[in-house]
Amino acid sequence: MSLTELACKRVQELTPYQSARRIGGKGRIYLNANENPLSINYELDSGCYNRYPDCQPEEVLSAYAAYAGLEPQQIMVSRGSDEAIGLLVRTFCEPGKEQILICPPTYGMYSIAAETNGIGVVKVPPREDFQPDTAAIKAAMEQNRVKVIFFCSPNNPTGTIIDEKILREMLEYTKDRALVVVDEAYIEFNSDRTVVGMLKEYSNLVITRTLSKAFGLAGLRCGFTLAAPEIISLLLKVIDPYPICAPVAQVATAALQPKNLEIVFERVEMLNRIRDTFADRVAKLSFVKKVYPSSGNYSLIEFTDGEKLFDFMKQNGIILRDFNDKPRLKNCVRITVGTQEEMNQVLEAMEKFEK
Repeated sequence: MSLTELACKRVQELTPYQSARRIGGKGRIYLNANENPLSINYELDSGCYNRYPDCQPEEVLSAYAAYAGLEPQQIMVSRGSDEAIGLLVRTFCEPGKEQILICPPTYGMYSIAAETNGIGVVKVPPREDFQPDTAAIKAAMEQNRVKVIFFCSPNNPTGTIIDEKILREMLEYTKDRALVVVDEAYIEFNSDRTVVGMLKEYSNLVITRTLSKAFGLAGLRCGFTLAAPEIISLLLKVIDPYPICAPVAQVATAALQPKNLEIVFERVEMLNRIRDTFADRVAKLSFVKKVYPSSGNYSLIEFTDGEKLFDFMKQNGIILRDFNDKPRLKNCVRITVGTQEEMNQVLEAMEKFEK
């Protein structure tokens, strides 16, 4: 027997999530992971490193509660929102019996978190405008034991924000039978469209957030779950003892202070302007079929030959993200919004490709 055969069968058959770093690629400009091109410098106090950190540091919860307009007992901090996704699946779904529901194309970690834990995945294609198809979701839920629905808003990679009426319809329909999770990893880029205010109306609503995107702290691995205190208490039964280390807690607390929040949102406005200007310019290229409207720090673009464009950019040291193999995204490439200089270089390379 090989060592591989000792592993769980579902793990042997699992295809891991292909993160930007896992896929790799050598270049001079990296626009494949939706990272913020800018970050703020923070000071650290190393005097506490000999002690284990708190599971849920009070200073972090209080700072995020103030930022989100909630109470600390409505918040859990974790290793990015990816850990929160996994915890939700493990806490609320019975392996081999129950499922999650997603509307691809969307963030790949929902499926990975489920499959890793022996949870089924029900896939319901969205409407043509990439909004959830409520009728199809309801039909699927009548035929399956769905316990958690994941909506990404803004959706990765399409940039779509979920319609509030659709979300309310799904929250009403799933009362007492399933959780509806809204992944707001990119919400700071269109903060007026957050659904955090709906938490007081729907006890089955869960929101996941992160410091990786707008805050420019992807390397920190710090995320948050916003939900009813009862849900937070259940998740805390499952989370590991020390989800975030002391340096992460220090930086997260500092990042959420008013003076630094002001810097974050100034940069968000700048990146939104760069994104919109880039979208206008790239749409004029002859080999561009469609630029999808985006509320995130990225643009999804359909080309006449997406694979050829992706390979050309890679050869020129510009690393993008190819979505050609995803549902309804043939010839589509996602481009993270970088600095103005980086986006100018992207356009210059595309103009060479056009010739």
